[in-house]
Amino acid sequence: MLNRTPLAAALALAFAIPFAAPAKAQTAPQTTSQSPSTTAASDGSTLPAVVVSGQADAAAQDFQAERSTVGAKTPQALRDIPQTVTVINKAVLESQGATSFQDALRNAPGITIGGAEGGQIGNNINLRGFTAQNDIYLDGFRDRNQYYRDTFDLESVEVLYGPSSMLFGRGSTGGVINQVSKKANLTPSAEVSTTLGTDDRYRTTVDVNHPVAATSAIRLNAFAQDMGTGRDVMKNRDYGFAPEARFGIGTPTEITLSALIQHNDDMPDYGIPALNGHPAPVPRNTFYGLTSDRTIQDVQTGQATIKHKFSDALTLTNATQLSHSMTDARETAAHAVLTGPLATSPALSNGNYTTLPLSQLYVQLQSHDRVIENHSIYNDTMLEYTFTTGAIKHDLIAGVELGHDSYTNQATTRNNLPIVSLLDPAYLSTPSNVTTTVGNHAQSSANEIAGYVNDTVSLGEHWKVIGGLRWDRFQAHIANTVSLPGYASQTNDFTSVRTGVIYQPSDWQSYYASYGTSFDPSLESLTVTNLTQNLAPETTRSYEVGGKWDVLGGNLSVTSALFQEEMDNARTQVSATEYTLDGDIRVNGFQAGATGHLTDKWQIFGGYTYMDARIVKALDGTQGNVPANTPRNTLTLWTTYEITPHWEVGGGPTYMSARYAANNDLVQVGGYTRWDATAAYHEKKWDVRLNLLNLTNKFYYDALIQSDGGRSVPGIGRTLLATADYKF
Repeated sequence: MLNRTPLAAALALAFAIPFAAPAKAQTAPQTTSQSPSTTAASDGSTLPAVVVSGQADAAAQDFQAERSTVGAKTPQALRDIPQTVTVINKAVLESQGATSFQDALRNAPGITIGGAEGGQIGNNINLRGFTAQNDIYLDGFRDRNQYYRDTFDLESVEVLYGPSSMLFGRGSTGGVINQVSKKANLTPSAEVSTTLGTDDRYRTTVDVNHPVAATSAIRLNAFAQDMGTGRDVMKNRDYGFAPEARFGIGTPTEITLSALIQHNDDMPDYGIPALNGHPAPVPRNTFYGLTSDRTIQDVQTGQATIKHKFSDALTLTNATQLSHSMTDARETAAHAVLTGPLATSPALSNGNYTTLPLSQLYVQLQSHDRVIENHSIYNDTMLEYTFTTGAIKHDLIAGVELGHDSYTNQATTRNNLPIVSLLDPAYLSTPSNVTTTVGNHAQSSANEIAGYVNDTVSLGEHWKVIGGLRWDRFQAHIANTVSLPGYASQTNDFTSVRTGVIYQPSDWQSYYASYGTSFDPSLESLTVTNLTQNLAPETTRSYEVGGKWDVLGGNLSVTSALFQEEMDNARTQVSATEYTLDGDIRVNGFQAGATGHLTDKWQIFGGYTYMDARIVKALDGTQGNVPANTPRNTLTLWTTYEITPHWEVGGGPTYMSARYAANNDLVQVGGYTRWDATAAYHEKKWDVRLNLLNLTNKFYYDALIQSDGGRSVPGIGRTLLATADYKF
């Protein structure tokens, strides 16, 4: 059962706006001054219409999104998607000074961050209590590359909540995250942005768009940064380029060629070890690693899309994406807390407690070194067809997807790494007595073929019924030189379904109920836990009911939903030699959001998620526990106010309740509220913005790593960013 106290409060908040102030939906906010008017409410009273006024580019600063590509593989109105969707657009990112993928996702409640562990490096995400490591997409294609993503070439980040294998294939247990790249267009523009910040933060971005003919344009986005982190020793140096060319814009046949090239040279952060059931109480800047550590990543992705419109009713699209990434990681982490300075000193593990003072505790360091290479090629051919059968309208999409992935991981181990003080670790380069041992070499690949069809059926003016089927065949194999299994292969056939009913009694309100499934093969990420390679895929079912309202003249979008997601055949370890599919993980929850203008000068972007997550059944001793990295409550709110035609101020909190580092619930990280603020001055050609992140200097933990008893990566301290933008 859902906990009634926070749920009742959230329901009251979410439903108060739509039912207290219904208004006829209007067009998007205007960008020129208009006289205020009134709108009749259902109770006969009048409500003030919200009209955006002031600057000519006000629409570019609008947080409100009306459409998304993540809910149906093609752009679709949010009110016609029978699932919760959060669209974090460029205006939100710029207002917050958010430059990393991780910073962007702070705006999506129900998402938590994991650290690099096992065979994975880069952005590790949990969505509604389930890992979404392999559910990150770039322009509709799976982005399997392991790297720290940036926002420099993103128009928006779209989060679709709930199992969605019918749209995206394997995975998508908690949902999917799609990065939408900036597009070349026929309006000439150029913009240069520079950011300076505390902790030695320096960043520059360039965005140039240039029409080359009446129907063709090119665009180039680029960035370079040298960023301190507030953690001792750590520094990140990254750069990237994203060119795009579009031909035939506005004609029946359009061709788009694009690429992403990015290089990261970062210091890895494996966080702070656990002590007595919580992160060790050491200062935020304490770093457990060596000064010679590094994570070097190179990513190259190219995409070609041909879209031909035969008529207003029929469109055919073929898109191909090729990608490659290489990661060279030399990473050191806190492995165990010792009660003495020697390797033979007793270690605290498995939740063991100690009363020794911090000054008498030590940390054994351990290497996490590997060279990882990923290759992928995907192709999607999709037909969009709109037709009628009598009084019934159909919006049909159907297509075929082909894909090939390969993965290699060469592990090495550094021996004789030092033991350092827990409270005051010495920052050393690699000691001379350290030796290196070549470890396991994993090599794997997978082929996938899928066919899908989805129909949105409009039954008259107020009802829509959505139904979709997708069949996937996923074939994968893996070979190891040291680790087990030495070799494993698997072929999975699975049919995913999606269905939904939408009721839209007026043009400003929409109510829906939906059902969807997902499947997760053992070799889904081209890695495998030994003894699970012969198991069938885990499967998840989702039920969701909700409403979406466009109120205040259509200028404010409000959403709320109740959901249940359940994986009732989760892998669970029976013994040292056996896993079965007898586990059950269930997440019941509520989600609400509000985006848009409260007045012509005041806008908000916010959301709240409540998750009652439980391991309902497990044979490994975790039954009844809360799944790892799954907080009960998450809330995000960002608001800005235009105090004059040029000056803008804003800010807001991010709240997350307590979480556990692993399913055993032995290490807990406390909840926190972080406050950010902004002040900006806008002119037609230039802008200056100050962002103060974590203005109260709250000490909180951002990412959780479940290995080695649970480690926690501290969030940033108080940070000031000054950004200047100039538009040509």
